[in-house]
Amino acid sequence: MHCKSNMTSPGKSPLNFLDRLIDKIESVPASDRLIIRIAFFTIIFSGVWLLYAANSNYAEVTPTEGGSFTEGIIGTPRYVNPALAITRADQDMVALVYSGLMKISPDGNLENDVAESIQVSEDGLTYSIKLKNNVKFHDGENLDAGDIIYTIRLIQDPDLKSPLRGNWTDVTVEEIDQYSLNVVLEEAYAPFIENFTLGIMPAHAWSSLPIEQLPFSQLNTEPIGSGPFAIEDARRDASGLINSYTLTAFRENESKPKIDSIDLAFYQSEDNLVTALEEAEVNASAYISAERIEEVMNQNYNQIEVALPRTFGIFYNQNRSSVLRDPAVREALSIVLNRDKLVEEAFFGHGVPIDKPMIFTRSELESIDTEEEVASSSRAELAIDILETAGWKKNELNLWEKELDEDTVILSITLRTSNAPLFDSLSQLVADEWRAIDIEVVTEQFEQTGLVQSVIRPRDFEALLFGHDMSRSYDLYPVWHSSQQDDPGLNVAQYANVTVDEYLETAREEQSTEKRMEALRAASEIIAEERPANFIAQPTLTYIVNNNINTAPMSNLGRPADRFSNIADWHTESDSLWTIFRNDI
Repeated sequence: MHCKSNMTSPGKSPLNFLDRLIDKIESVPASDRLIIRIAFFTIIFSGVWLLYAANSNYAEVTPTEGGSFTEGIIGTPRYVNPALAITRADQDMVALVYSGLMKISPDGNLENDVAESIQVSEDGLTYSIKLKNNVKFHDGENLDAGDIIYTIRLIQDPDLKSPLRGNWTDVTVEEIDQYSLNVVLEEAYAPFIENFTLGIMPAHAWSSLPIEQLPFSQLNTEPIGSGPFAIEDARRDASGLINSYTLTAFRENESKPKIDSIDLAFYQSEDNLVTALEEAEVNASAYISAERIEEVMNQNYNQIEVALPRTFGIFYNQNRSSVLRDPAVREALSIVLNRDKLVEEAFFGHGVPIDKPMIFTRSELESIDTEEEVASSSRAELAIDILETAGWKKNELNLWEKELDEDTVILSITLRTSNAPLFDSLSQLVADEWRAIDIEVVTEQFEQTGLVQSVIRPRDFEALLFGHDMSRSYDLYPVWHSSQQDDPGLNVAQYANVTVDEYLETAREEQSTEKRMEALRAASEIIAEERPANFIAQPTLTYIVNNNINTAPMSNLGRPADRFSNIADWHTESDSLWTIFRNDI
């Protein structure tokens, strides 16, 4: 019996061939041996270099499933429930566990999530929604139109006292079939579509609970969602409060997270969180205050800076001050401010200087030159020139005065604000810059509730240093439309301009994003020119994240929790694979 050998014969072995080749080289005359050796090793080196170059050109780093990280959060989650979440800890959890009809895409626009399609009627009143029919909750139940309707009607229930109820006032929901529904508004409001990022609650889990018992349900801390991550374990301290969660990737829906698991650790103080970051007990956090960020930064962390839709400015009540009715005064007050310095010192560099009410988009933020364009002395000289040209003169006390309304008045301003550290610092810096050109300034600080009740609501101020949340929709209407001059409207400067009103009304009704933005920018330019307020800065969210965590791009966020909008695309593991070997192209 004969057996056929599978072994390569010694004479055919690559190693044997190489040995013979080297023997050949060594057998040539000494005069030629050096040249042949150089040629041989040049060929070997060239081959290695070509392989390396080919790998660099044709191989792609491909994210793979696996890995985990720990997120540090300040606070204790109580309502991991889209209808009741109000604290940042609650909102962060909701963003990870729940999914909405839409979500914020990496480029900052809205894109469908649970929704297959959303069609808006020509009059802007009806949103016809078709759902994907393969979306599952974490307990395996299908998500359908009934869950959307339950969530919206729950928020609308006055007995629940949902913080989102105002977003859904005068809204009707109609079920068409299991995976189709209409959302109908009484008045067209283009920014309304932003509400479709609302997390969807499972009706089968919640609907049997009486409304008065719902806030006390265990589902508030051990929720069932349809988002990218599901709760695997909830750990409590001795008092029964949640102190950490372990979330695992939920890959039954289209969103298939790359990261296997996320641990969330909850801390009761910033000091404890700072220590945890320094000792690498946590890998990421968006909860470190601006003044302490540099304290925790080291070579293991990156900073992700994302502008938030909030504006800080000084709002003027011209009804309370004849001085502030003078356009030259408001112009001088604005020009003398060194906004770069204010951002650097009050915001510790974590903000963007602005001089208009319009929130900037990501591309505009990137194009802003934050370098100081005008020296402080030049700004002061220009402000003084503006005052002198307008008829203001120095008196014997070196204070500016002018005859207004048949009375000689001193250029004096009382600036009111909150006693929070940021506003304390900012108000003092602003006052110093105004005093530098001999404007008399008095600053008054109030506890937050007192500021709202005693100053803002009755409009009892000459100048108010304050911050406005604008939302992702860039809606300037609540802050600058003349119909919002009185409480509970937010037009604290009591500004009125017919042309601005028309632009803001157009922006609310116009379905075209491009036309909406045109109207908003036009209104913004007029407001900036008339200076009913002096705008100072737009704050940024600073997310500290370990170098090993590759996040998705973050743009045009509405709140800090939105950093998790594309958490499914984050990864900590990857492979290098040549494009020709990929099976997804």
